[in-house]
Amino acid sequence: MKKYILVLALIFSTISFAQTITSKQEDANEAQYELLKKVNEFYPDITLNKTITNFYADGKIIDSRQEFNLKGTKFSSYKLSIEPDNKKLLFEYESVESGKIYGDVTIFKGNALRTTFNEQKSEIEVSLNGKAVYSKKL
Repeated sequence: MKKYILVLALIFSTISFAQTITSKQEDANEAQYELLKKVNEFYPDITLNKTITNFYADGKIIDSRQEFNLKGTKFSSYKLSIEPDNKKLLFEYESVESGKIYGDVTIFKGNALRTTFNEQKSEIEVSLNGKAVYSKKL
């Protein structure tokens, strides 16, 4: 009997903590677009696009992503994600010529710090404001 009570308590407590997550495709808000502009200024390989899909939980943005029409481009996949604080952008793209490249760009005291991982070259690169400051082959 105790097992059944514990299972029921677990089920009801899980249901009470469930959130409704919704998504909405819309124009990037001012903070998101400023981040995208700053990143694109130093790293033009990261596309600047005004349309974004925001994911909401309880009325607050919990994630933001951009999706792209890749028809006619060299990319087989291209994804951008913005963290809720609008200080960090995550990217991942893949093409035949460059392989899979992913990483992040963080805005810190007005500077754009980028960490890039290139799977094809087995290389890690760190850049500050568009200039490589560290590179290491693995």
